Amino acid sequence: MSVSDVVIIGGGTMGLAIALELRWRGASVTVLSRNFAEAAFHAAAGMLAPQAEQLPPGPMLDLCLQSRAMYPDWTHKLEELTGLDAGYWACGILAPMYAEDRVSNGDTDTCSDETNGELAAEWLDRDAIHQHQPGLSPDVIGGWWYPQDAQVDNRLLATALRMAVQEAGVQLQEGVVVNQICRQGQQVIGMQTSQGLVQAGHYILATGAWSQELLPIPVQPRKGQMLSLRMNASDRQALSLSQVLFGSEIYIVPRRNGRVVLGATSEDVDFTPNNTPAGIQTLLGNATRLVPRLAQVAIEEFWWGFRPNTPDELPILGNSPYSNLTLATGHYRNGILLAPVTAEFIANLVMHHQIAAQLLPFHWSRFRTSRHSEAIWG
Repeated sequence: MSVSDVVIIGGGTMGLAIALELRWRGASVTVLSRNFAEAAFHAAAGMLAPQAEQLPPGPMLDLCLQSRAMYPDWTHKLEELTGLDAGYWACGILAPMYAEDRVSNGDTDTCSDETNGELAAEWLDRDAIHQHQPGLSPDVIGGWWYPQDAQVDNRLLATALRMAVQEAGVQLQEGVVVNQICRQGQQVIGMQTSQGLVQAGHYILATGAWSQELLPIPVQPRKGQMLSLRMNASDRQALSLSQVLFGSEIYIVPRRNGRVVLGATSEDVDFTPNNTPAGIQTLLGNATRLVPRLAQVAIEEFWWGFRPNTPDELPILGNSPYSNLTLATGHYRNGILLAPVTAEFIANLVMHHQIAAQLLPFHWSRFRTSRHSEAIWG
């Protein structure tokens, strides 16, 4: 059965963002989603943090900065289309440091501030950082302030993005399991699913941590445990949390509604589910060391998710060995951040055969001559 010009396998952040971009370009699109609730962006903190993450100069940093710059307009479009809050907050990110961080990262007193273009940053000494963010541990000796890093409430974004694709006319088929990609020569001829054979002119794989179930590409799950706290009025007044705190061992992401997200562990345990005492204890210990008053704030919720990781921790984007199959997976820690730019570049590739230069470093063939080559098509 032919359903659309394009079929996207995967109904998470990446699949929905690409679907919406394709619809805006006039394509008919079907998204096959196995389980919307298990998508990685439900388990994310929503940090838009290419600088706080300390990505090294290069193609990945450039791609992340480009996507960060797109976020205000992109979320505004979602809000116009749906009438929902997409959760974008240009709050900035503060990266506090302990003395041991200073030793491992070099003498920060000699670091000059970056104030050019997309890389604005300011070093705050001990007095300045404690004035900037009350309630930090006395062990904090300084830190970097990244005013252009931001956050998006991933749950608000998920709701807005899902409604946006439906409003735009994307056929979103939930509960459909793709069992096999059917191939003939260098062409994909269909998807064998739990609902039968689905065919289209073009296919996009955006299944995140589950990608290797369908194609032999080196994407593996990396489990992350997280939890949230709920601040009352007294907590909010005492802490004055108005930006993300990105510590060396923890990130603390305040929402405007008083929720505080703490994350995240990074565990190579395949698809082992559930929270663990060790994981939660680690998060709480690191968070209360950085902001001691958080020890008094009510625990709200625990959860976990699976990030799609690759051997070099970079995404796999662009053409595949099959002429009508495009790859958009392996975004690891930056899936939500990279959604707008990935959607734009993949839509241009599918619709207009425009291969952006920015995509070339992320082509699957970079693994062909590595020790992972046995996991790639011949």
